[in-house]
Amino acid sequence: MPGSASFDTVIYERTGAVATLYLNRPGVLNAFDAQLHRDLHDALNRAAEDQEIRCVVLRGEGRGFSAGADLRGEDLRRDGGETPDLGEYLRRTYSRTITRITGMEKPVVAALHGPVYGAGVGLALACDLRVAAESVKFSVAFVKIGLMPDAGVSFFLPRVVGLGRAMEMSMLGDAVEAEEALRTGLVNKVVPDDALAGEAAALAGRLAAMPTRTLGQIKKVLHASFESDLETALEKEAEGQTFCGRTEDHKEGVTAFFEKRPAEFTGR
Repeated sequence: MPGSASFDTVIYERTGAVATLYLNRPGVLNAFDAQLHRDLHDALNRAAEDQEIRCVVLRGEGRGFSAGADLRGEDLRRDGGETPDLGEYLRRTYSRTITRITGMEKPVVAALHGPVYGAGVGLALACDLRVAAESVKFSVAFVKIGLMPDAGVSFFLPRVVGLGRAMEMSMLGDAVEAEEALRTGLVNKVVPDDALAGEAAALAGRLAAMPTRTLGQIKKVLHASFESDLETALEKEAEGQTFCGRTEDHKEGVTAFFEKRPAEFTGR
């Protein structure tokens, strides 16, 4: 049943087993200030802790997904000419949000349109699957203000597009449009702008009908694989498979296989 929750800068909508979170500062292209950081983290926690939610969709209101950090926001103001400690800013903002997305044992889909700039790229790449409208435009634009990539971009980007392409995007800051984003793996699918909402909803519905706890284990082992050797990865697979093998969804999947019918997973 549709539902909603109240946050100042995030719209939280629930439809069945899917929670859709809209970044809602359209007047500044959903640039992140302190309030949006707090609201998004709280909304993600709400979705993660709700046992009825089995998939999360992240979107942006207005003309685009996100322009990244709001340089006029209170966290980044240069009061008295002094530069704030940007490392501390990252630790209390993007770092905890990115780890909340990747650590959530539920699939997270990014539905992207218009500008996906700066830290918005990191937010999008932290999601498990990305559907984009034809209007999407990625730009790792940190270098244009004398900064290096953050918000997880330095981790995700070379793993998604390769070191050479990541170096080019990070050093030049040029925009990447929909066709190139699809070709390089920045997104999984591109659709017309007016089809984005329906495509994202269909994908989220498909994921929500799958064995949720197994999807959580898939996220866990794939992320861990970047930092492990083969022996460690094999052990992680063994541990994860023990977990999956004890779920009700595994029992249902095997039963459905032998009964030659579609499985009806419950996320347990």
